[in-house]
Amino acid sequence: QVQVAESGGGLVQPGGSLNLSCTASGLTSGVPFDRSVWGWFRQAPGKEREGIAAIYPVVPSTYYADSGKDRFTISKDNTNLILQMDNLKPEDTGTYFCAIRPDHCAPPLRQGCYPYWGQGTQVTVSS
Repeated sequence: QVQVAESGGGLVQPGGSLNLSCTASGLTSGVPFDRSVWGWFRQAPGKEREGIAAIYPVVPSTYYADSGKDRFTISKDNTNLILQMDNLKPEDTGTYFCAIRPDHCAPPLRQGCYPYWGQGTQVTVSS
């Protein structure tokens, strides 16, 4: 059973920074882990969930939505998926979800690519 968990959310002032982390367990049972794609999604209050950033760690290839380009950086080490968020704005407020697909999918910012999701972590940008 695949389990995904996010952490690192919180309250931050506009212009501040925050790092979100995501870990997963159970991925390697019977799937080609080296082809996996990992993504971060955001759901703002009253809005649909949208893709923010994605990464194929082995290549590596990264993808960003326009809303986070030049401010957000997605990366992955051996155990954690990281979303580094700089120069945060009030419109970045929302619940951030980590999602994983054990093999290739395109486009990688599409929700339908991902079968495994975390419960989300809340980010609030406010003064």
